[in-house]
Amino acid sequence: MSTKSKIFILDTNVILHDHKCIYNFKDNDVIVPIVVLEELDKFKKGTDQIHYQAREFVRNLNEIAGEQLFNEGVSLGEKRGKLFVATGKPFTQAMEDSFFEKSADHRILAIALYVKEKFAGRTVTLITKDINLRMKAKSLGLKSEDYTTDQVKDIDVLDRGVQIIDNFDTTIIDTLYNSDGVAEGAFPQQDLPANQFFVLRNGNKSVLATYDPFSKSIKRVEKQGAFGIEPRNAEQTFALSALSNPDIKLVSLTGKAGTGKTLLALASALQQNKSYKQILLARPIVSLANRDLGFLPGDVNEKIGPYMQPLFDNLSVIKHGHGIKSRENVMIEEMQRDNQLMITPLAYIRGRSLSDVFFIVDEAQNLTPHEVKTVITRAGAGTKIIFTGDIEQIDSPYLDKTSNGLAYMTEKMKGQDIFAHVNLIKGERSYLAELASDLL
Repeated sequence: MSTKSKIFILDTNVILHDHKCIYNFKDNDVIVPIVVLEELDKFKKGTDQIHYQAREFVRNLNEIAGEQLFNEGVSLGEKRGKLFVATGKPFTQAMEDSFFEKSADHRILAIALYVKEKFAGRTVTLITKDINLRMKAKSLGLKSEDYTTDQVKDIDVLDRGVQIIDNFDTTIIDTLYNSDGVAEGAFPQQDLPANQFFVLRNGNKSVLATYDPFSKSIKRVEKQGAFGIEPRNAEQTFALSALSNPDIKLVSLTGKAGTGKTLLALASALQQNKSYKQILLARPIVSLANRDLGFLPGDVNEKIGPYMQPLFDNLSVIKHGHGIKSRENVMIEEMQRDNQLMITPLAYIRGRSLSDVFFIVDEAQNLTPHEVKTVITRAGAGTKIIFTGDIEQIDSPYLDKTSNGLAYMTEKMKGQDIFAHVNLIKGERSYLAELASDLL
């Protein structure tokens, strides 16, 4: 080992989050405790993203592993450090006094303490996405940090999808209300993000507008409904504008519960059903209270039913807006029967190439950045992908506001011509739901 570089010890959850993580520590050395390999062995079989990450890491480790992996380490490449696998170490007296169980986490701590003592002149840091393990490490005098490589640097980007400008030039506001609804040079010498939305107002005059990156002009956004669903505020109007714009292929809708994210996306998809071969609604299955699908009774369809129910609820809202025997409801039932409208767990999408599909991914705040990338790279010609979610309601134990895939994707895609983002603020489900969301 180099005497100058740092040493990073990885927890299992870091690898399950990003199987390429060992390459993201520059010229510093990386240690994978043997217990981590033991834990990864439990994740090699399965269809979820963590199972994929485990398999890919093990395959990669097999390719680079040599006889020195447990001794002198193997190089991770030019201008990178070395990779080591550390075997189990005895508990120190401090650990014996604090932790009675020799769990996987505690065995990782034992290895980290051994490395810290052996290489006293170097900075040793345990990298884990487990907050509780970080606290345990610090109680033993170990430096511990979260894995931050793919974390959002500017979380406020989620709030900048819509910009409100007061005292705006009334001449330009009047121009935007002309028949063509276009204003050239409205923001002279400003580099505007593509598909940025604006509320431009001055006194009793106001207009909703957006910057069109293709014509490089400001355009008025007209209030328009979709499949019987009417926008109730400016943000919903902007959302429907982005959802119905064929030039925008990727949309992120964020906001608290009840703001209409999924409902608007589904209504817009149904409105444009003739433009796409299929409408897909998917959401990740995140088990609550440590109960996965195996705890639920019935076959696979009955097991996934409770997880998919919120999507069916949104579809019911749209159907109830029309008559029972209406043309719209008949069309929806025919689309479901012919698999032109499908509601499915996100894991079932793996390996598919999606062409001419309107693809809605609900609860995207529970996805890792790598999972979001995997979804987007499924997109074939003519496909439009919508991610919806609330970063205040993350169910995954190893994700937070800055590390979830929805926020990461929004930050990275901001400013791209085919991307638009809207943060929905006002709850429209009911006054009760809005009150509970704000106060409880």
